[in-house]
Amino acid sequence: MAIATDQLERLNTGTAEDVLSWGLEEFHPRMAISAAFLPEDMVVIDLAHRINPDVRVFTLDTGRLPQETYDLIDQVRGRYDINIQVMFPDAADVEAMTRKHGLNLFYKEKSLRLLCCHVRKVIPLERALSELDAWVTGLRAGQNVTRADIVKVEVDHAHGDILKLNPIADWSKDQVWDYIRSNNVPYSALYDQGYTSVGCAPCTRPIQPGEDDRAGRWWWEPAEDKECGLHHQSPSEHFQEELAWVKAQRT
Repeated sequence: MAIATDQLERLNTGTAEDVLSWGLEEFHPRMAISAAFLPEDMVVIDLAHRINPDVRVFTLDTGRLPQETYDLIDQVRGRYDINIQVMFPDAADVEAMTRKHGLNLFYKEKSLRLLCCHVRKVIPLERALSELDAWVTGLRAGQNVTRADIVKVEVDHAHGDILKLNPIADWSKDQVWDYIRSNNVPYSALYDQGYTSVGCAPCTRPIQPGEDDRAGRWWWEPAEDKECGLHHQSPSEHFQEELAWVKAQRT
């Protein structure tokens, strides 16, 4: 989607509220927040709901989420009166993948971890985005080395050139938690148990003293590779051939 350079520059130097207000005015209802219900996502939901209570939210249920995430989803539904759209992976894809590689394939090698993420998260995301002109994330530049260059508004070339809004891209971790506490925003109970980033239950653990905030995600992999493919794809040997095999099982 085309956007004027000067407008892009203004938005990327504006506040989170500026970005969300513009996005909701321009694209609602064909814009939605993608939420994994991390603290950053909760901030974005709260900010957007204050601007337009009819804001759309979707989430990707991989089938391996911790119970605390499901509890938070229901809490958000009640608190904000939002009908959250839940996207599930294709059952046939999951069955084929686990039949060949087992339920805990992600521990075996990176290509299989990426395959699991792709089947359970990336393909459902593609379905969700196919109906939208813009989507919103809670990404921050300070979260990981792979996200250091994130800006507030960008053209998402990987998903049909729709717009991708990252309204709190320049926020710090302290800003996120200050907002949550000041506005009594709900968050996952796991964050009171030493977790600093929450994904699927088998792939997430509390961090140890001195570790990076993303260290609890896929802790058996190097820090520079801690992505699932939703926002950044890390090349890996055998990934494409494994994905092609899974897709071939549909026919």
